[in-house]
Amino acid sequence: MEFYEPEVMQDHGLSGDINMNDHGRMEDFRQFNLSIDDDQFLSDAELFPDLTQEELKLLNEIRRAKQQLLLEIKELENEMANVNADLEAMDYDEKSDCTMKQMNIGRSKFNMDPKKGIEYLIENELLEDTPEKVAAFLFKGESLNKTAIGDYLGIGKDFNIKVLEAFVQEHEFKDMILVTALRQFLWSFRLPGEAQKIDRMMECFANRYCESNSGVFESPDTCYVLSFSVIMLNTSLHNPNVKEKPDLERFYAMNKGINEGGDLPKELLKSLYDSIKSEPFKIPEDDGNDLTHTFFNPDKEGWLWKQGGRIKSWKRRWFILTDNCLYYFEFTQDREPRGIIPLENLQLKNVDDSKKDHCFELYTADSKEVIKAAKVDADGRVVEGRHLTYRMSAGSAEEKEEWMKAIRASISRDPFYEMLASRKKKATMPHEN
Repeated sequence: MEFYEPEVMQDHGLSGDINMNDHGRMEDFRQFNLSIDDDQFLSDAELFPDLTQEELKLLNEIRRAKQQLLLEIKELENEMANVNADLEAMDYDEKSDCTMKQMNIGRSKFNMDPKKGIEYLIENELLEDTPEKVAAFLFKGESLNKTAIGDYLGIGKDFNIKVLEAFVQEHEFKDMILVTALRQFLWSFRLPGEAQKIDRMMECFANRYCESNSGVFESPDTCYVLSFSVIMLNTSLHNPNVKEKPDLERFYAMNKGINEGGDLPKELLKSLYDSIKSEPFKIPEDDGNDLTHTFFNPDKEGWLWKQGGRIKSWKRRWFILTDNCLYYFEFTQDREPRGIIPLENLQLKNVDDSKKDHCFELYTADSKEVIKAAKVDADGRVVEGRHLTYRMSAGSAEEKEEWMKAIRASISRDPFYEMLASRKKKATMPHEN
C-alpha cells in the first residue's frame, strides 16, 4: 500500500513537518493512511494512541492555526486580485485621461485653425482620415466653434468638398418643409462670407433636400434659389437697418418662374413667408473667439507702410489679406486689428510718391466717395474711416507686385448677387427632357 504524500496529509489536518525518521511516527502515518483508505475517520486519541494529551492538544492548535493561516492567505489573494483590478483600472483611466486631453487639444486647435486641428486629430489617431468620419466629428460638434466648422467646410480642396457632402448627408430632411430644413442646416455651422463657399454649401443642401423629398421641386436649382430667397427674406424682415420690409406680394414676385419656368404654389410661398416673419433664423454666434480664427491661412500677410488719412504721415503696419478684407495691426502679435478695409467694389492702381517707393493705392470708382472702412481711434473706440484712398508702400518692387496681385484676386463686385442671378437664370429655364 502506498503512503500519502505530505501535501495530502496536510489536507487531512496533519503537519508535513513531522519527523518522518521517527519509527513511532511512521507507524502513526501508516495508520493514518490506512484510516483514509478504509474510509475510517477516528478521533486523534484513537488514531495516535502514543501521543500524550499535551501533544494532542498541540496537534489541534496546529490544525486551527493552519486553518486560520489558509483563511488569511485566501483573503490576501482576494485583496491582491482587487489591487490588480484597481491598478488595471488606473492604467485605463490614465490612458483615457491622456486621450481626452489630446481630444481637447485637437478641438482647441480646430477652433483656432480648422485645417491644423483636423490634421492633429488624424496624426494622433483620434480621428480616421476619411471624409465620412471627419464629417461625423463636425456634425456632432462637441466643443467646436461653428464659425470654424463653416470655414473648414468651405475650403475648396477635394477632401474638404467630400467632407462637406458627407456633412450634409448627416442631416435628415425627409418630410421637412424647406424652412425647417434650412433652420436645422444653418444652425449646424456658421455660413462663411465668401460667395463661392456659400454657393457650394447651398448647392449641397439643395441636392440633399431634393433627394430626401422627391417631387417637391422640379430640380435642385429651384430649391437652391428659393432657399436663398428665404435667407434674404429673413434678413430683410429682421435686420433693423433694412427700412423697407418686403410684403407677401413682393416675396411672390421674387420667386416668380423659378420652378423650371413655372411658379411655385402660393400656399407654399405663404407658409415660408409666415414662418420667417414669425420666427427669424437662429444664427450661431462666433463663440467668443473674437477675430483670432479669421487670420489663419490668410491669402497674404506682411509689413507695409500705410499713409494716414487726415495727417499724411507714414506708419509701418502688419497687414493680413483674408476674406476679401485687408486687416492691419500695429504689431504681429496683436489679437485685434487697428483697422479693417473691406475690398468690395474697390479699385487698385500703381502710384508714385515723393517720400516712399513701391507705392499702390486703393480707391473707389467715384473719387469723391469715402471708402467704407473702420479703425480704432486713440481712445480705443471703433470709428468709421474717412479715407478717399488708401495708399501703401511695399519694401520692394517684387513685394508690391505680389501684394497688388493678391489684392486684385480678392477684390469683389457683389459676387454673391452675381452667383444668385446666374443660378436663378438657370432655374427659370424650362427643363429639357
